[in-house]
Amino acid sequence: MAVRDAHRFDDRALADWMARHVDGFAGPLRVEQFKGGQSNPTYRLSTPRRDYVLRRKPPGTLLKGAHDVLREARVLTALAATDVPVARVYGVCEDDAIIGTAFYVMAMVEGRVIWDATFPDVSRADRPRYFDAMNTTIAALHRVAPVAVGLGDYGRPGNYFARQIARWSAQYLGDGQAGRDPDMDALVEWLPANIPDGDESSIVHGDFRCDNMIFHSTEPRVLAVLDWELSTLGHPLADFAYHALMYRMPPDIVAGLAGADLAALGIPTERDYVAAYCAKTGRSAMPDYQFYVTFNFFRLAAIFHGIKGRVIRGTAASLHARERAANFPRLARLGHAAMQEGTGTAA
Repeated sequence: MAVRDAHRFDDRALADWMARHVDGFAGPLRVEQFKGGQSNPTYRLSTPRRDYVLRRKPPGTLLKGAHDVLREARVLTALAATDVPVARVYGVCEDDAIIGTAFYVMAMVEGRVIWDATFPDVSRADRPRYFDAMNTTIAALHRVAPVAVGLGDYGRPGNYFARQIARWSAQYLGDGQAGRDPDMDALVEWLPANIPDGDESSIVHGDFRCDNMIFHSTEPRVLAVLDWELSTLGHPLADFAYHALMYRMPPDIVAGLAGADLAALGIPTERDYVAAYCAKTGRSAMPDYQFYVTFNFFRLAAIFHGIKGRVIRGTAASLHARERAANFPRLARLGHAAMQEGTGTAA
C-alpha cells in the first residue's frame, strides 16, 4: 500500500544512506508500506536489482524499551550463521536524522505466509511436513548457545517463570478498572507455587506462530522467521509451549486448531508434536508441559486484560483492541482448565 501519512519520510535521504551503507544498492528507489507491522512500521523498498524490507521505530514519543528495532536487527544478525532461518540484515541506522527514527534494512524474502493454523491451502499429504518444518525451526533456535553468537547479554538468564508471573500478576491486580476474574485469580495463586524445579535459558522468540514465518512458495520449508520484537533470553519450554498453544487456541482469537479434526487434516497430534520437539532438542520427555501451557494462557490473558483496561479508559478504542478485551475471560478460562488438567482436578 502507499505509505501512511504519519509514517512518511524523505525517500531521497534514505536512498543516499543506502548508497553509502548497503552493499550492491543501486536506485532508483520506490517505497511502499506493508499493511501489517503497525507496532514497528515496515516498508518494501524496490529497486531494479533487488527488493529490501525496512523496519523502523514509529515516530513520536515512545515508552522506554518499546519498539526497539535495533534489538531485532541484533538478533537477526547474530542468528545469520546458525540453522535458524532469518532474513539477511544489510544495514542498521541509529541516526534519527536520516528518516526521523532508527531503522534497519533487511532482505526481502519471497514466499508464503500461512495465516490459518489448519494450513487450508496445503495438501493433506504435505501438512505433516509443514508442521515438522515449524517444529524443526523452533528446536534449532533453542539449540543456539547465546554466548556463542554474541547474545549472552540479550536478556536476564534464569528465574524466568518467577519474574514473569510476578510481573503479569502485578499488572493484573493493579488494574482495578479492568476488573477481576475468578479464573485469573486462581492462576495468580497457583502458578508461583507450582514452578517446576530446575531452570534453563536460551534465545526465545516470544511470538512463534505459523503467521510469523515465511514458507517457501511450494515446499514445506521455513525460509525466514519474522517479528523478533519480543525475543530475549528466556525459558525454551515456555517459548515452545506458547507455540504449541495453537492446539488449544480458538481460531477466532489467534491462529489456532481448537475444534479442528486433526486426523482428517493430516496434522500431528499435540502429544506427537511435543514428542518431536523433545527428540529434536535431546529431551526424553517434557513432564511439566501442562504447567508451561497454563503459564502461557495466563500471560496472554494478562496482556488482554491490560488491553481491556486501556479500552475502558479510552486509550485503545480500535475494534481490534475491543475484540481482544472481550476475549480476556475466555483465555483466563482456558488457562484455568489447563491448570486443572495438570493437577487432575478438572471437572
